[in-house]
Amino acid sequence: MTERPWLEGYSHAQPWDTPFEALPVPALLERSAARQPDAPYLDFLGRRWTYREIAEQVTRAARGFQILGVGKGIKVGLFLPNCPHYVIAYYAILKAGGTVVNFSPLYSASELQAQVEDSQTDIMVCLDVASLYATMSEVLETSRLRCLVVGSLADALPPAKSLLYRVFKRREQAKVKLDIRHIGFDELLANDGNLRPVEIDPERDLALLQYTGGTTGVPKGAMLTHANLTINAQQVAAIDEKAREGHDRMFGALPFFHVFANTVVLNLTTLVGAEIVMLPKFELTQALKTIHKRRVTVVPGVPTMYTALLSHPKLDKYDLTSIRLCISGGAPMPVELKKQFEAKTGAIVSEGYGLTESSGVVSTNPFHGENRPGSIGLPLPGTDIIIVDKEDPTRVLPQGEAGEITIVGPQVMRGYWQRSGDLVFADGRLRTGDVGYIDADGYTFIIDRLKDMIMVGGFKVYPRMIEEALYQHPAVKEATVIGIPDAYLGQKPKAFVVLKSEAAAGVDGTALLDYLKDKVAKHERPVAVEVRDALPKTMIGKLSKKELVAEEEAKRTAAGKGS
Repeated sequence: MTERPWLEGYSHAQPWDTPFEALPVPALLERSAARQPDAPYLDFLGRRWTYREIAEQVTRAARGFQILGVGKGIKVGLFLPNCPHYVIAYYAILKAGGTVVNFSPLYSASELQAQVEDSQTDIMVCLDVASLYATMSEVLETSRLRCLVVGSLADALPPAKSLLYRVFKRREQAKVKLDIRHIGFDELLANDGNLRPVEIDPERDLALLQYTGGTTGVPKGAMLTHANLTINAQQVAAIDEKAREGHDRMFGALPFFHVFANTVVLNLTTLVGAEIVMLPKFELTQALKTIHKRRVTVVPGVPTMYTALLSHPKLDKYDLTSIRLCISGGAPMPVELKKQFEAKTGAIVSEGYGLTESSGVVSTNPFHGENRPGSIGLPLPGTDIIIVDKEDPTRVLPQGEAGEITIVGPQVMRGYWQRSGDLVFADGRLRTGDVGYIDADGYTFIIDRLKDMIMVGGFKVYPRMIEEALYQHPAVKEATVIGIPDAYLGQKPKAFVVLKSEAAAGVDGTALLDYLKDKVAKHERPVAVEVRDALPKTMIGKLSKKELVAEEEAKRTAAGKGS
């Protein structure tokens, strides 16, 4: 393999060897607030804050956390949707010297309790939203948590919306009795901001414990340092030559508790001094209205989000031409979807790639250079992508040969929390569990996940190849493929699709099977294509296979009992 085969034609806006500064994460906000204190920073459902206003609240919240005992080694959890409380608490915990642990609001009480114990989280920040608060109250009583810091959603809304929420959404608001174990968010901020200085070593100090299924499927906390996070934000900023301080409006519907949004929406926007136009979650009509009204310029998302936007029945009512850039991650971007979205909006849709273990971003197609469909692009400055033999990860493969993708770079995690025995590194390289190759120009292509690969009579079948073929059919809106057991061949592919309502007439599973005959090899043809109204998705909206695998297993078990 040629050493760094992408260097000769490297077309990102900055050279591959661009130097980056290892910073404490709170410095991202502090520097932008110093440069442009009165610039807009957060827009939450129409209520806006400047950099100065949020920076002041962060300092007071940091002092409040210190009063609660937060310092080096202390873990504070965030159990929050996208809201100003998240941004304030995130930077404040780190400024106080603590470590942030993200908790998904979609988790059950038992899942949350297990993560609290594993991460050794002492304090949790949540909202007075009844559905969330009830779950976290249960965890408070059954785990090591010392206390909850509870924010008011109504207080973050514009005055008119706040009044309507308090009057008409009373059942959705939890009644929180403040005591020694329940502290109001406003109480956390009720101090003089006289912060006790904390020396942060960006290279060594742990900023974020981000839980992930990792490359083996077992949930564990990726240890991300201050340097990992701040350098990854700088790497992404470096490749966007059209970003201008104070001019971009970043769409913030991806959840901040996921590493993709944490880096690309929160830390990146804060670094470059832009504005985050945030929503508590992605709701289609609200998203379109927000992009249209606020003239959003950058839209990070997952492929299913772009599919949903294009599929809205009244899409033509909304002007999306303010969008200059879409950064797609979290799952493979179908080539046809990319073409359709770019044609509709005039925006560049740049597919990228990353993992929790890499702070969010490893590579992306150049934002303003050649955008190669089907590829995850070129590595970010300072990042190496190396293809190795999946059976012997110490053996580097020749350029063009498919193998396991491994990563080296300043954004790569320190390791997994309390799991030093995990074999996720080989010769200092992060093993991703993804299969891919590097083409003649240095662009990387992912074939599939190692764990998703299907073995059909000894032949390797990669679901993504079948999915891409299905997406070429004009009626297919979403597609995913899994392997199911076969008595003779070991496994066979099975496909699941959702159809576009306007093009679904006359299209069924049989028709799609026939369509695939000349699109994929004989051993790649699915045993069936099942048409559904919806497909399971993960917390950030990407298609999820595990539920379908479980369903098929349950069917086989039931059939076995009945025979």
